[in-house]
Amino acid sequence: MPRCRHYLRAMATSMHTLTLDRSADDAPMSRTAKHLIADDRAMLRTAAELTRDIAQPRPAIYWADLLASVALGYPALVLAATTGSTALAIAAGVVAMLALYRAISFIHEVSHMKHSALPGFRLGWNALVGVPLLTPSFMYEGVHNLHHARTRYGTSEDPEYLPLALMKPWTLPLFILVAALAPVALLVRYAVLSPLSVVVPGLRTIVVERYSALAINPQFRRRVPEGEARAQWNRIEAAASVWAITIVALVATGLVPLRSLLIAFGIVSAVAVVNQVRTLVAHLWENEGEAMTVTAQYLDSVNVPPPALLPALWAPVGLRYHALHHLLPSLPYHSLGEAHRRITAALDADSPYHKASYAGLPGLVAQIARSTMKIGR
Repeated sequence: MPRCRHYLRAMATSMHTLTLDRSADDAPMSRTAKHLIADDRAMLRTAAELTRDIAQPRPAIYWADLLASVALGYPALVLAATTGSTALAIAAGVVAMLALYRAISFIHEVSHMKHSALPGFRLGWNALVGVPLLTPSFMYEGVHNLHHARTRYGTSEDPEYLPLALMKPWTLPLFILVAALAPVALLVRYAVLSPLSVVVPGLRTIVVERYSALAINPQFRRRVPEGEARAQWNRIEAAASVWAITIVALVATGLVPLRSLLIAFGIVSAVAVVNQVRTLVAHLWENEGEAMTVTAQYLDSVNVPPPALLPALWAPVGLRYHALHHLLPSLPYHSLGEAHRRITAALDADSPYHKASYAGLPGLVAQIARSTMKIGR
């Protein structure tokens, strides 16, 4: 998913408005050398040539996957928030978290897709997921593409990059735990800041620049949209604001019990935390701000391919192939598994392509943690 930046910053990159402590001389030279890696032309050419026939999104897959996730997630959420059985509430809550996490992860696809190839999908996703979960698509569109810009990745101009592996050890648990504040931050963002920004001079610019992006770089400021993008943004934000105010009103009048709201918030918090863990292991976070080649960006990113099974849950909608996604950003999520199989079989054993695949989540977390421990010493 998508990420959360949540000190009134956005949902999935929740932790992100924090400035994480690290001194300028903390990073060893061996970590900064990655930006010197030259592009492996054979790998790039092979990846492009072998995937041309699977490069088109298949609308039936997108819609069926999204609708199934929503149809499972929302009833489970309601059941968890209303049942009197603790065991049933926990079981339903886990189902709701996993299903809604998958549904919200489609924001990543929305940010990359050519909308003419999937007509109505962005509107449908916002209506079913973005607005109800207060994470509309404009919080990622126009932001995530900067992360893929050739000269921005891993630099101070990348909204989705922090050299986490080169920071202090305490930054990692903080990075994850702050994500739990996502539901409250988003509710304040849309129920309070959105309407206030219409009438308070100067507040609108602050809200757009600082609290409207799923970004983890605390220095990032997004541009105010223009033209049709601005009109579309305003329509979607108005819908999210009305929904957020409605939530507050329903609880304030007693029509929705506070207990039910807190359970729902807990489930959404779990979604944000799991996504934040996924974000933590999506890259190795070893770049210190230099521009990187595409191959270097690939090697700083992570694939967790089969036979591992759990990544299908914690990195859904193709996110388990995050390194491959950096090679082929426009490839639809349902083609990434086949693309990985083809490229793996075609390239020699010494190709850099094989070096971005990892066994699973625990090893990746441990690797980044070890790096921060070295920095801490």
